[in-house]
Amino acid sequence: MTTSTQEFSLDAGICYLNHAAVAPWPRRTTLAVQQFAEENSRRGSWRYLEWLTIEDELRHQLAGLINAPSKNDIALLKSTSEALSIVAYGLDWQAGDNIVISNQEFPSNRIIWESLQHKGVEVRQVELASGATPEAALCAATDHNTRLLSISSVQYASGLRMNLEQLGAHCRRHGILFCVDAIQSIGAVMFDVQAIQADFVMADGHKWMLGPEGLALFYCRPECYAQLSLNQFGWHMVEHPGDFDRHDWQPAATARRFECGSPNMLGIHALNASLAVLLEVGMPDVEAQVLERSEATISAVQATSSLQLISDTSPDRYAGIVSFRHKQIPSQTLYEALFRKGIFCACRGNAIRFSPHFYTPLDKIYTAVAAAAAESA
Repeated sequence: MTTSTQEFSLDAGICYLNHAAVAPWPRRTTLAVQQFAEENSRRGSWRYLEWLTIEDELRHQLAGLINAPSKNDIALLKSTSEALSIVAYGLDWQAGDNIVISNQEFPSNRIIWESLQHKGVEVRQVELASGATPEAALCAATDHNTRLLSISSVQYASGLRMNLEQLGAHCRRHGILFCVDAIQSIGAVMFDVQAIQADFVMADGHKWMLGPEGLALFYCRPECYAQLSLNQFGWHMVEHPGDFDRHDWQPAATARRFECGSPNMLGIHALNASLAVLLEVGMPDVEAQVLERSEATISAVQATSSLQLISDTSPDRYAGIVSFRHKQIPSQTLYEALFRKGIFCACRGNAIRFSPHFYTPLDKIYTAVAAAAAESA
């Protein structure tokens, strides 16, 4: 694939299978950061108005990536956790309200909701295997006191991919707010906030979007603005952010109302460059390549006698993450052995997690699985 050879230049000795954690940057992203830094060192903010056009372009890219109705629905925040916190501490909770999540969530999508328990809010952690489907289990846990259902689009440890359209339809029918941590989906597979009827979607840029840490998207359905009280204030979140002498103010009519201070211009330049790579390839092709690599990983693991697959192989139940265990060796021990061999993956949920992206050479995956299978106690 031309883009792979032009944009990715990992050291030959590294087999990088950790995009579900922190991804390497494309070459153009590195160049964008270098040029931005050089410009700052020589001219300061001389071209700030042009920087703002890059910020605007990034909002367009992100809106297109998730099929948001408008770029105005996108806020640029620091992290997924900040976006979740804006939702959690923006809603007016009442004692007796409950929140439904799964028992497989990354801490960011659990701790924030547990922090509300002092308000009398119940957090229901659902065993996803307790129903006919994971979605059925989650829906069964909701009732007339359920205010919000929050779920990761893909579970970070097992790689389980959720049927978000089904969950969104249930929430809309029952007047439940639907919140999606999409950090393990956006940039790997197609994502459509309108099709899933999401009220809130958040995702950092440093995983499948191939960008830097410290910059995340937050989508809020405009009809939900009024439900979120603001707890962060500053010059940037007002309707007229450049009019510094103005004393009357109101929150911006767009999702910028959630951005209290100065934008992360370095991160904006970097993520803009990274997303350009994904959009040039095209998300349908990116998804096809990601799924092909997941399927190759699954087949390779299943072909061994020493490895046990953890991820669900049912149609539409996996995206970019494939997890497995060695039948004789503890996962942490195996992870350390693979790391010493230049195979960079992760140990999550007491399993080895491989997460190749669209550009990952298939032979690297086969080599990594063979190395894992060959380890002995």
